[in-house]
Amino acid sequence: MRALITGVQGFVGKYLADHLLSLGIEVWGTSRQESPILRLKNGEVNVIINDLNQTEDIYQLLHNFKPNYIFHLAGQSNVKHSWEDKEGTFYANVNKTIFLLDACEKYQQENPNMRLLTVGSSEEYGKVEEHELPIKETTPLRPMSPYGASKAVVSMLIQQYHKAYGLNVIHARPFNHIGPGQSEGFVTTDFAKQVVSIEKGDKKPILLVGNLSAKRDFTDVRDIVKAYYQLIIEGRMGEIYNVCSRNKRPIQEILDLIIINSKVNIEVQLDKNRLRPSDIPIYEGNNNKIKKHIQWEPSYPIEETIIDILNYERTI
Repeated sequence: MRALITGVQGFVGKYLADHLLSLGIEVWGTSRQESPILRLKNGEVNVIINDLNQTEDIYQLLHNFKPNYIFHLAGQSNVKHSWEDKEGTFYANVNKTIFLLDACEKYQQENPNMRLLTVGSSEEYGKVEEHELPIKETTPLRPMSPYGASKAVVSMLIQQYHKAYGLNVIHARPFNHIGPGQSEGFVTTDFAKQVVSIEKGDKKPILLVGNLSAKRDFTDVRDIVKAYYQLIIEGRMGEIYNVCSRNKRPIQEILDLIIINSKVNIEVQLDKNRLRPSDIPIYEGNNNKIKKHIQWEPSYPIEETIIDILNYERTI
């Protein structure tokens, strides 16, 4: 079996590649950066420079490599940046996905059993009313950022391509996923980096925070990638699936877990610059559909995830 991952060098891409390698699947990936080999715990990934700008180039890649599974993770994933570059966000997330979908539609004619998974975001739902919680796949989409809107378009496109061309494609909507190695700008990593800087004596023992009352649905990235694989194997083509824990936690609880596992005394201070004017109080996903269709369940307890994040930051 062979798998191709677009955006393989990203946070989730590396975890997905390593999981597939552990299952004995040959993995190749695409990237915009020059890096012919990606070395991971369970093996190596051949990385091909392809920015997904041309349908024919993507098709030739598929034709030559002949993947059974294609995971589309590449794109612009930063909500804040999407406001600064709306056009670039839509080009990266929508136009390039169209190029890939067209290439896959052509490739499926020679490999009818190929399967494609596109990755969206819970940001597609946007503003959700309290009575709509936990959020189902059928909840109306009201994205509140260019990023969320771009991913909502992708979810509509995959349904159109499935109905019009019979394309074997599934769309995943992950909620907040966290884990070791995540970039800055995500709450657990930001907290952990500050704590480690304090532990090393590089920063005063003051941890700056934003809104701690907001509740979010957190899932370990290692559980997320298992869901992606199971979906592409067992999921129903043309369908959309929430990937989440259905366990909302206040940011305060995440902060408490990080402080409990720190090695120093820390004072917490509110930083108004970290507050978001449109922050939604509660965001919780309903995972009944994915649990029913592929029997997937998150397995990593949040406490273990937090410790792993802290330990990773201590090593870099």
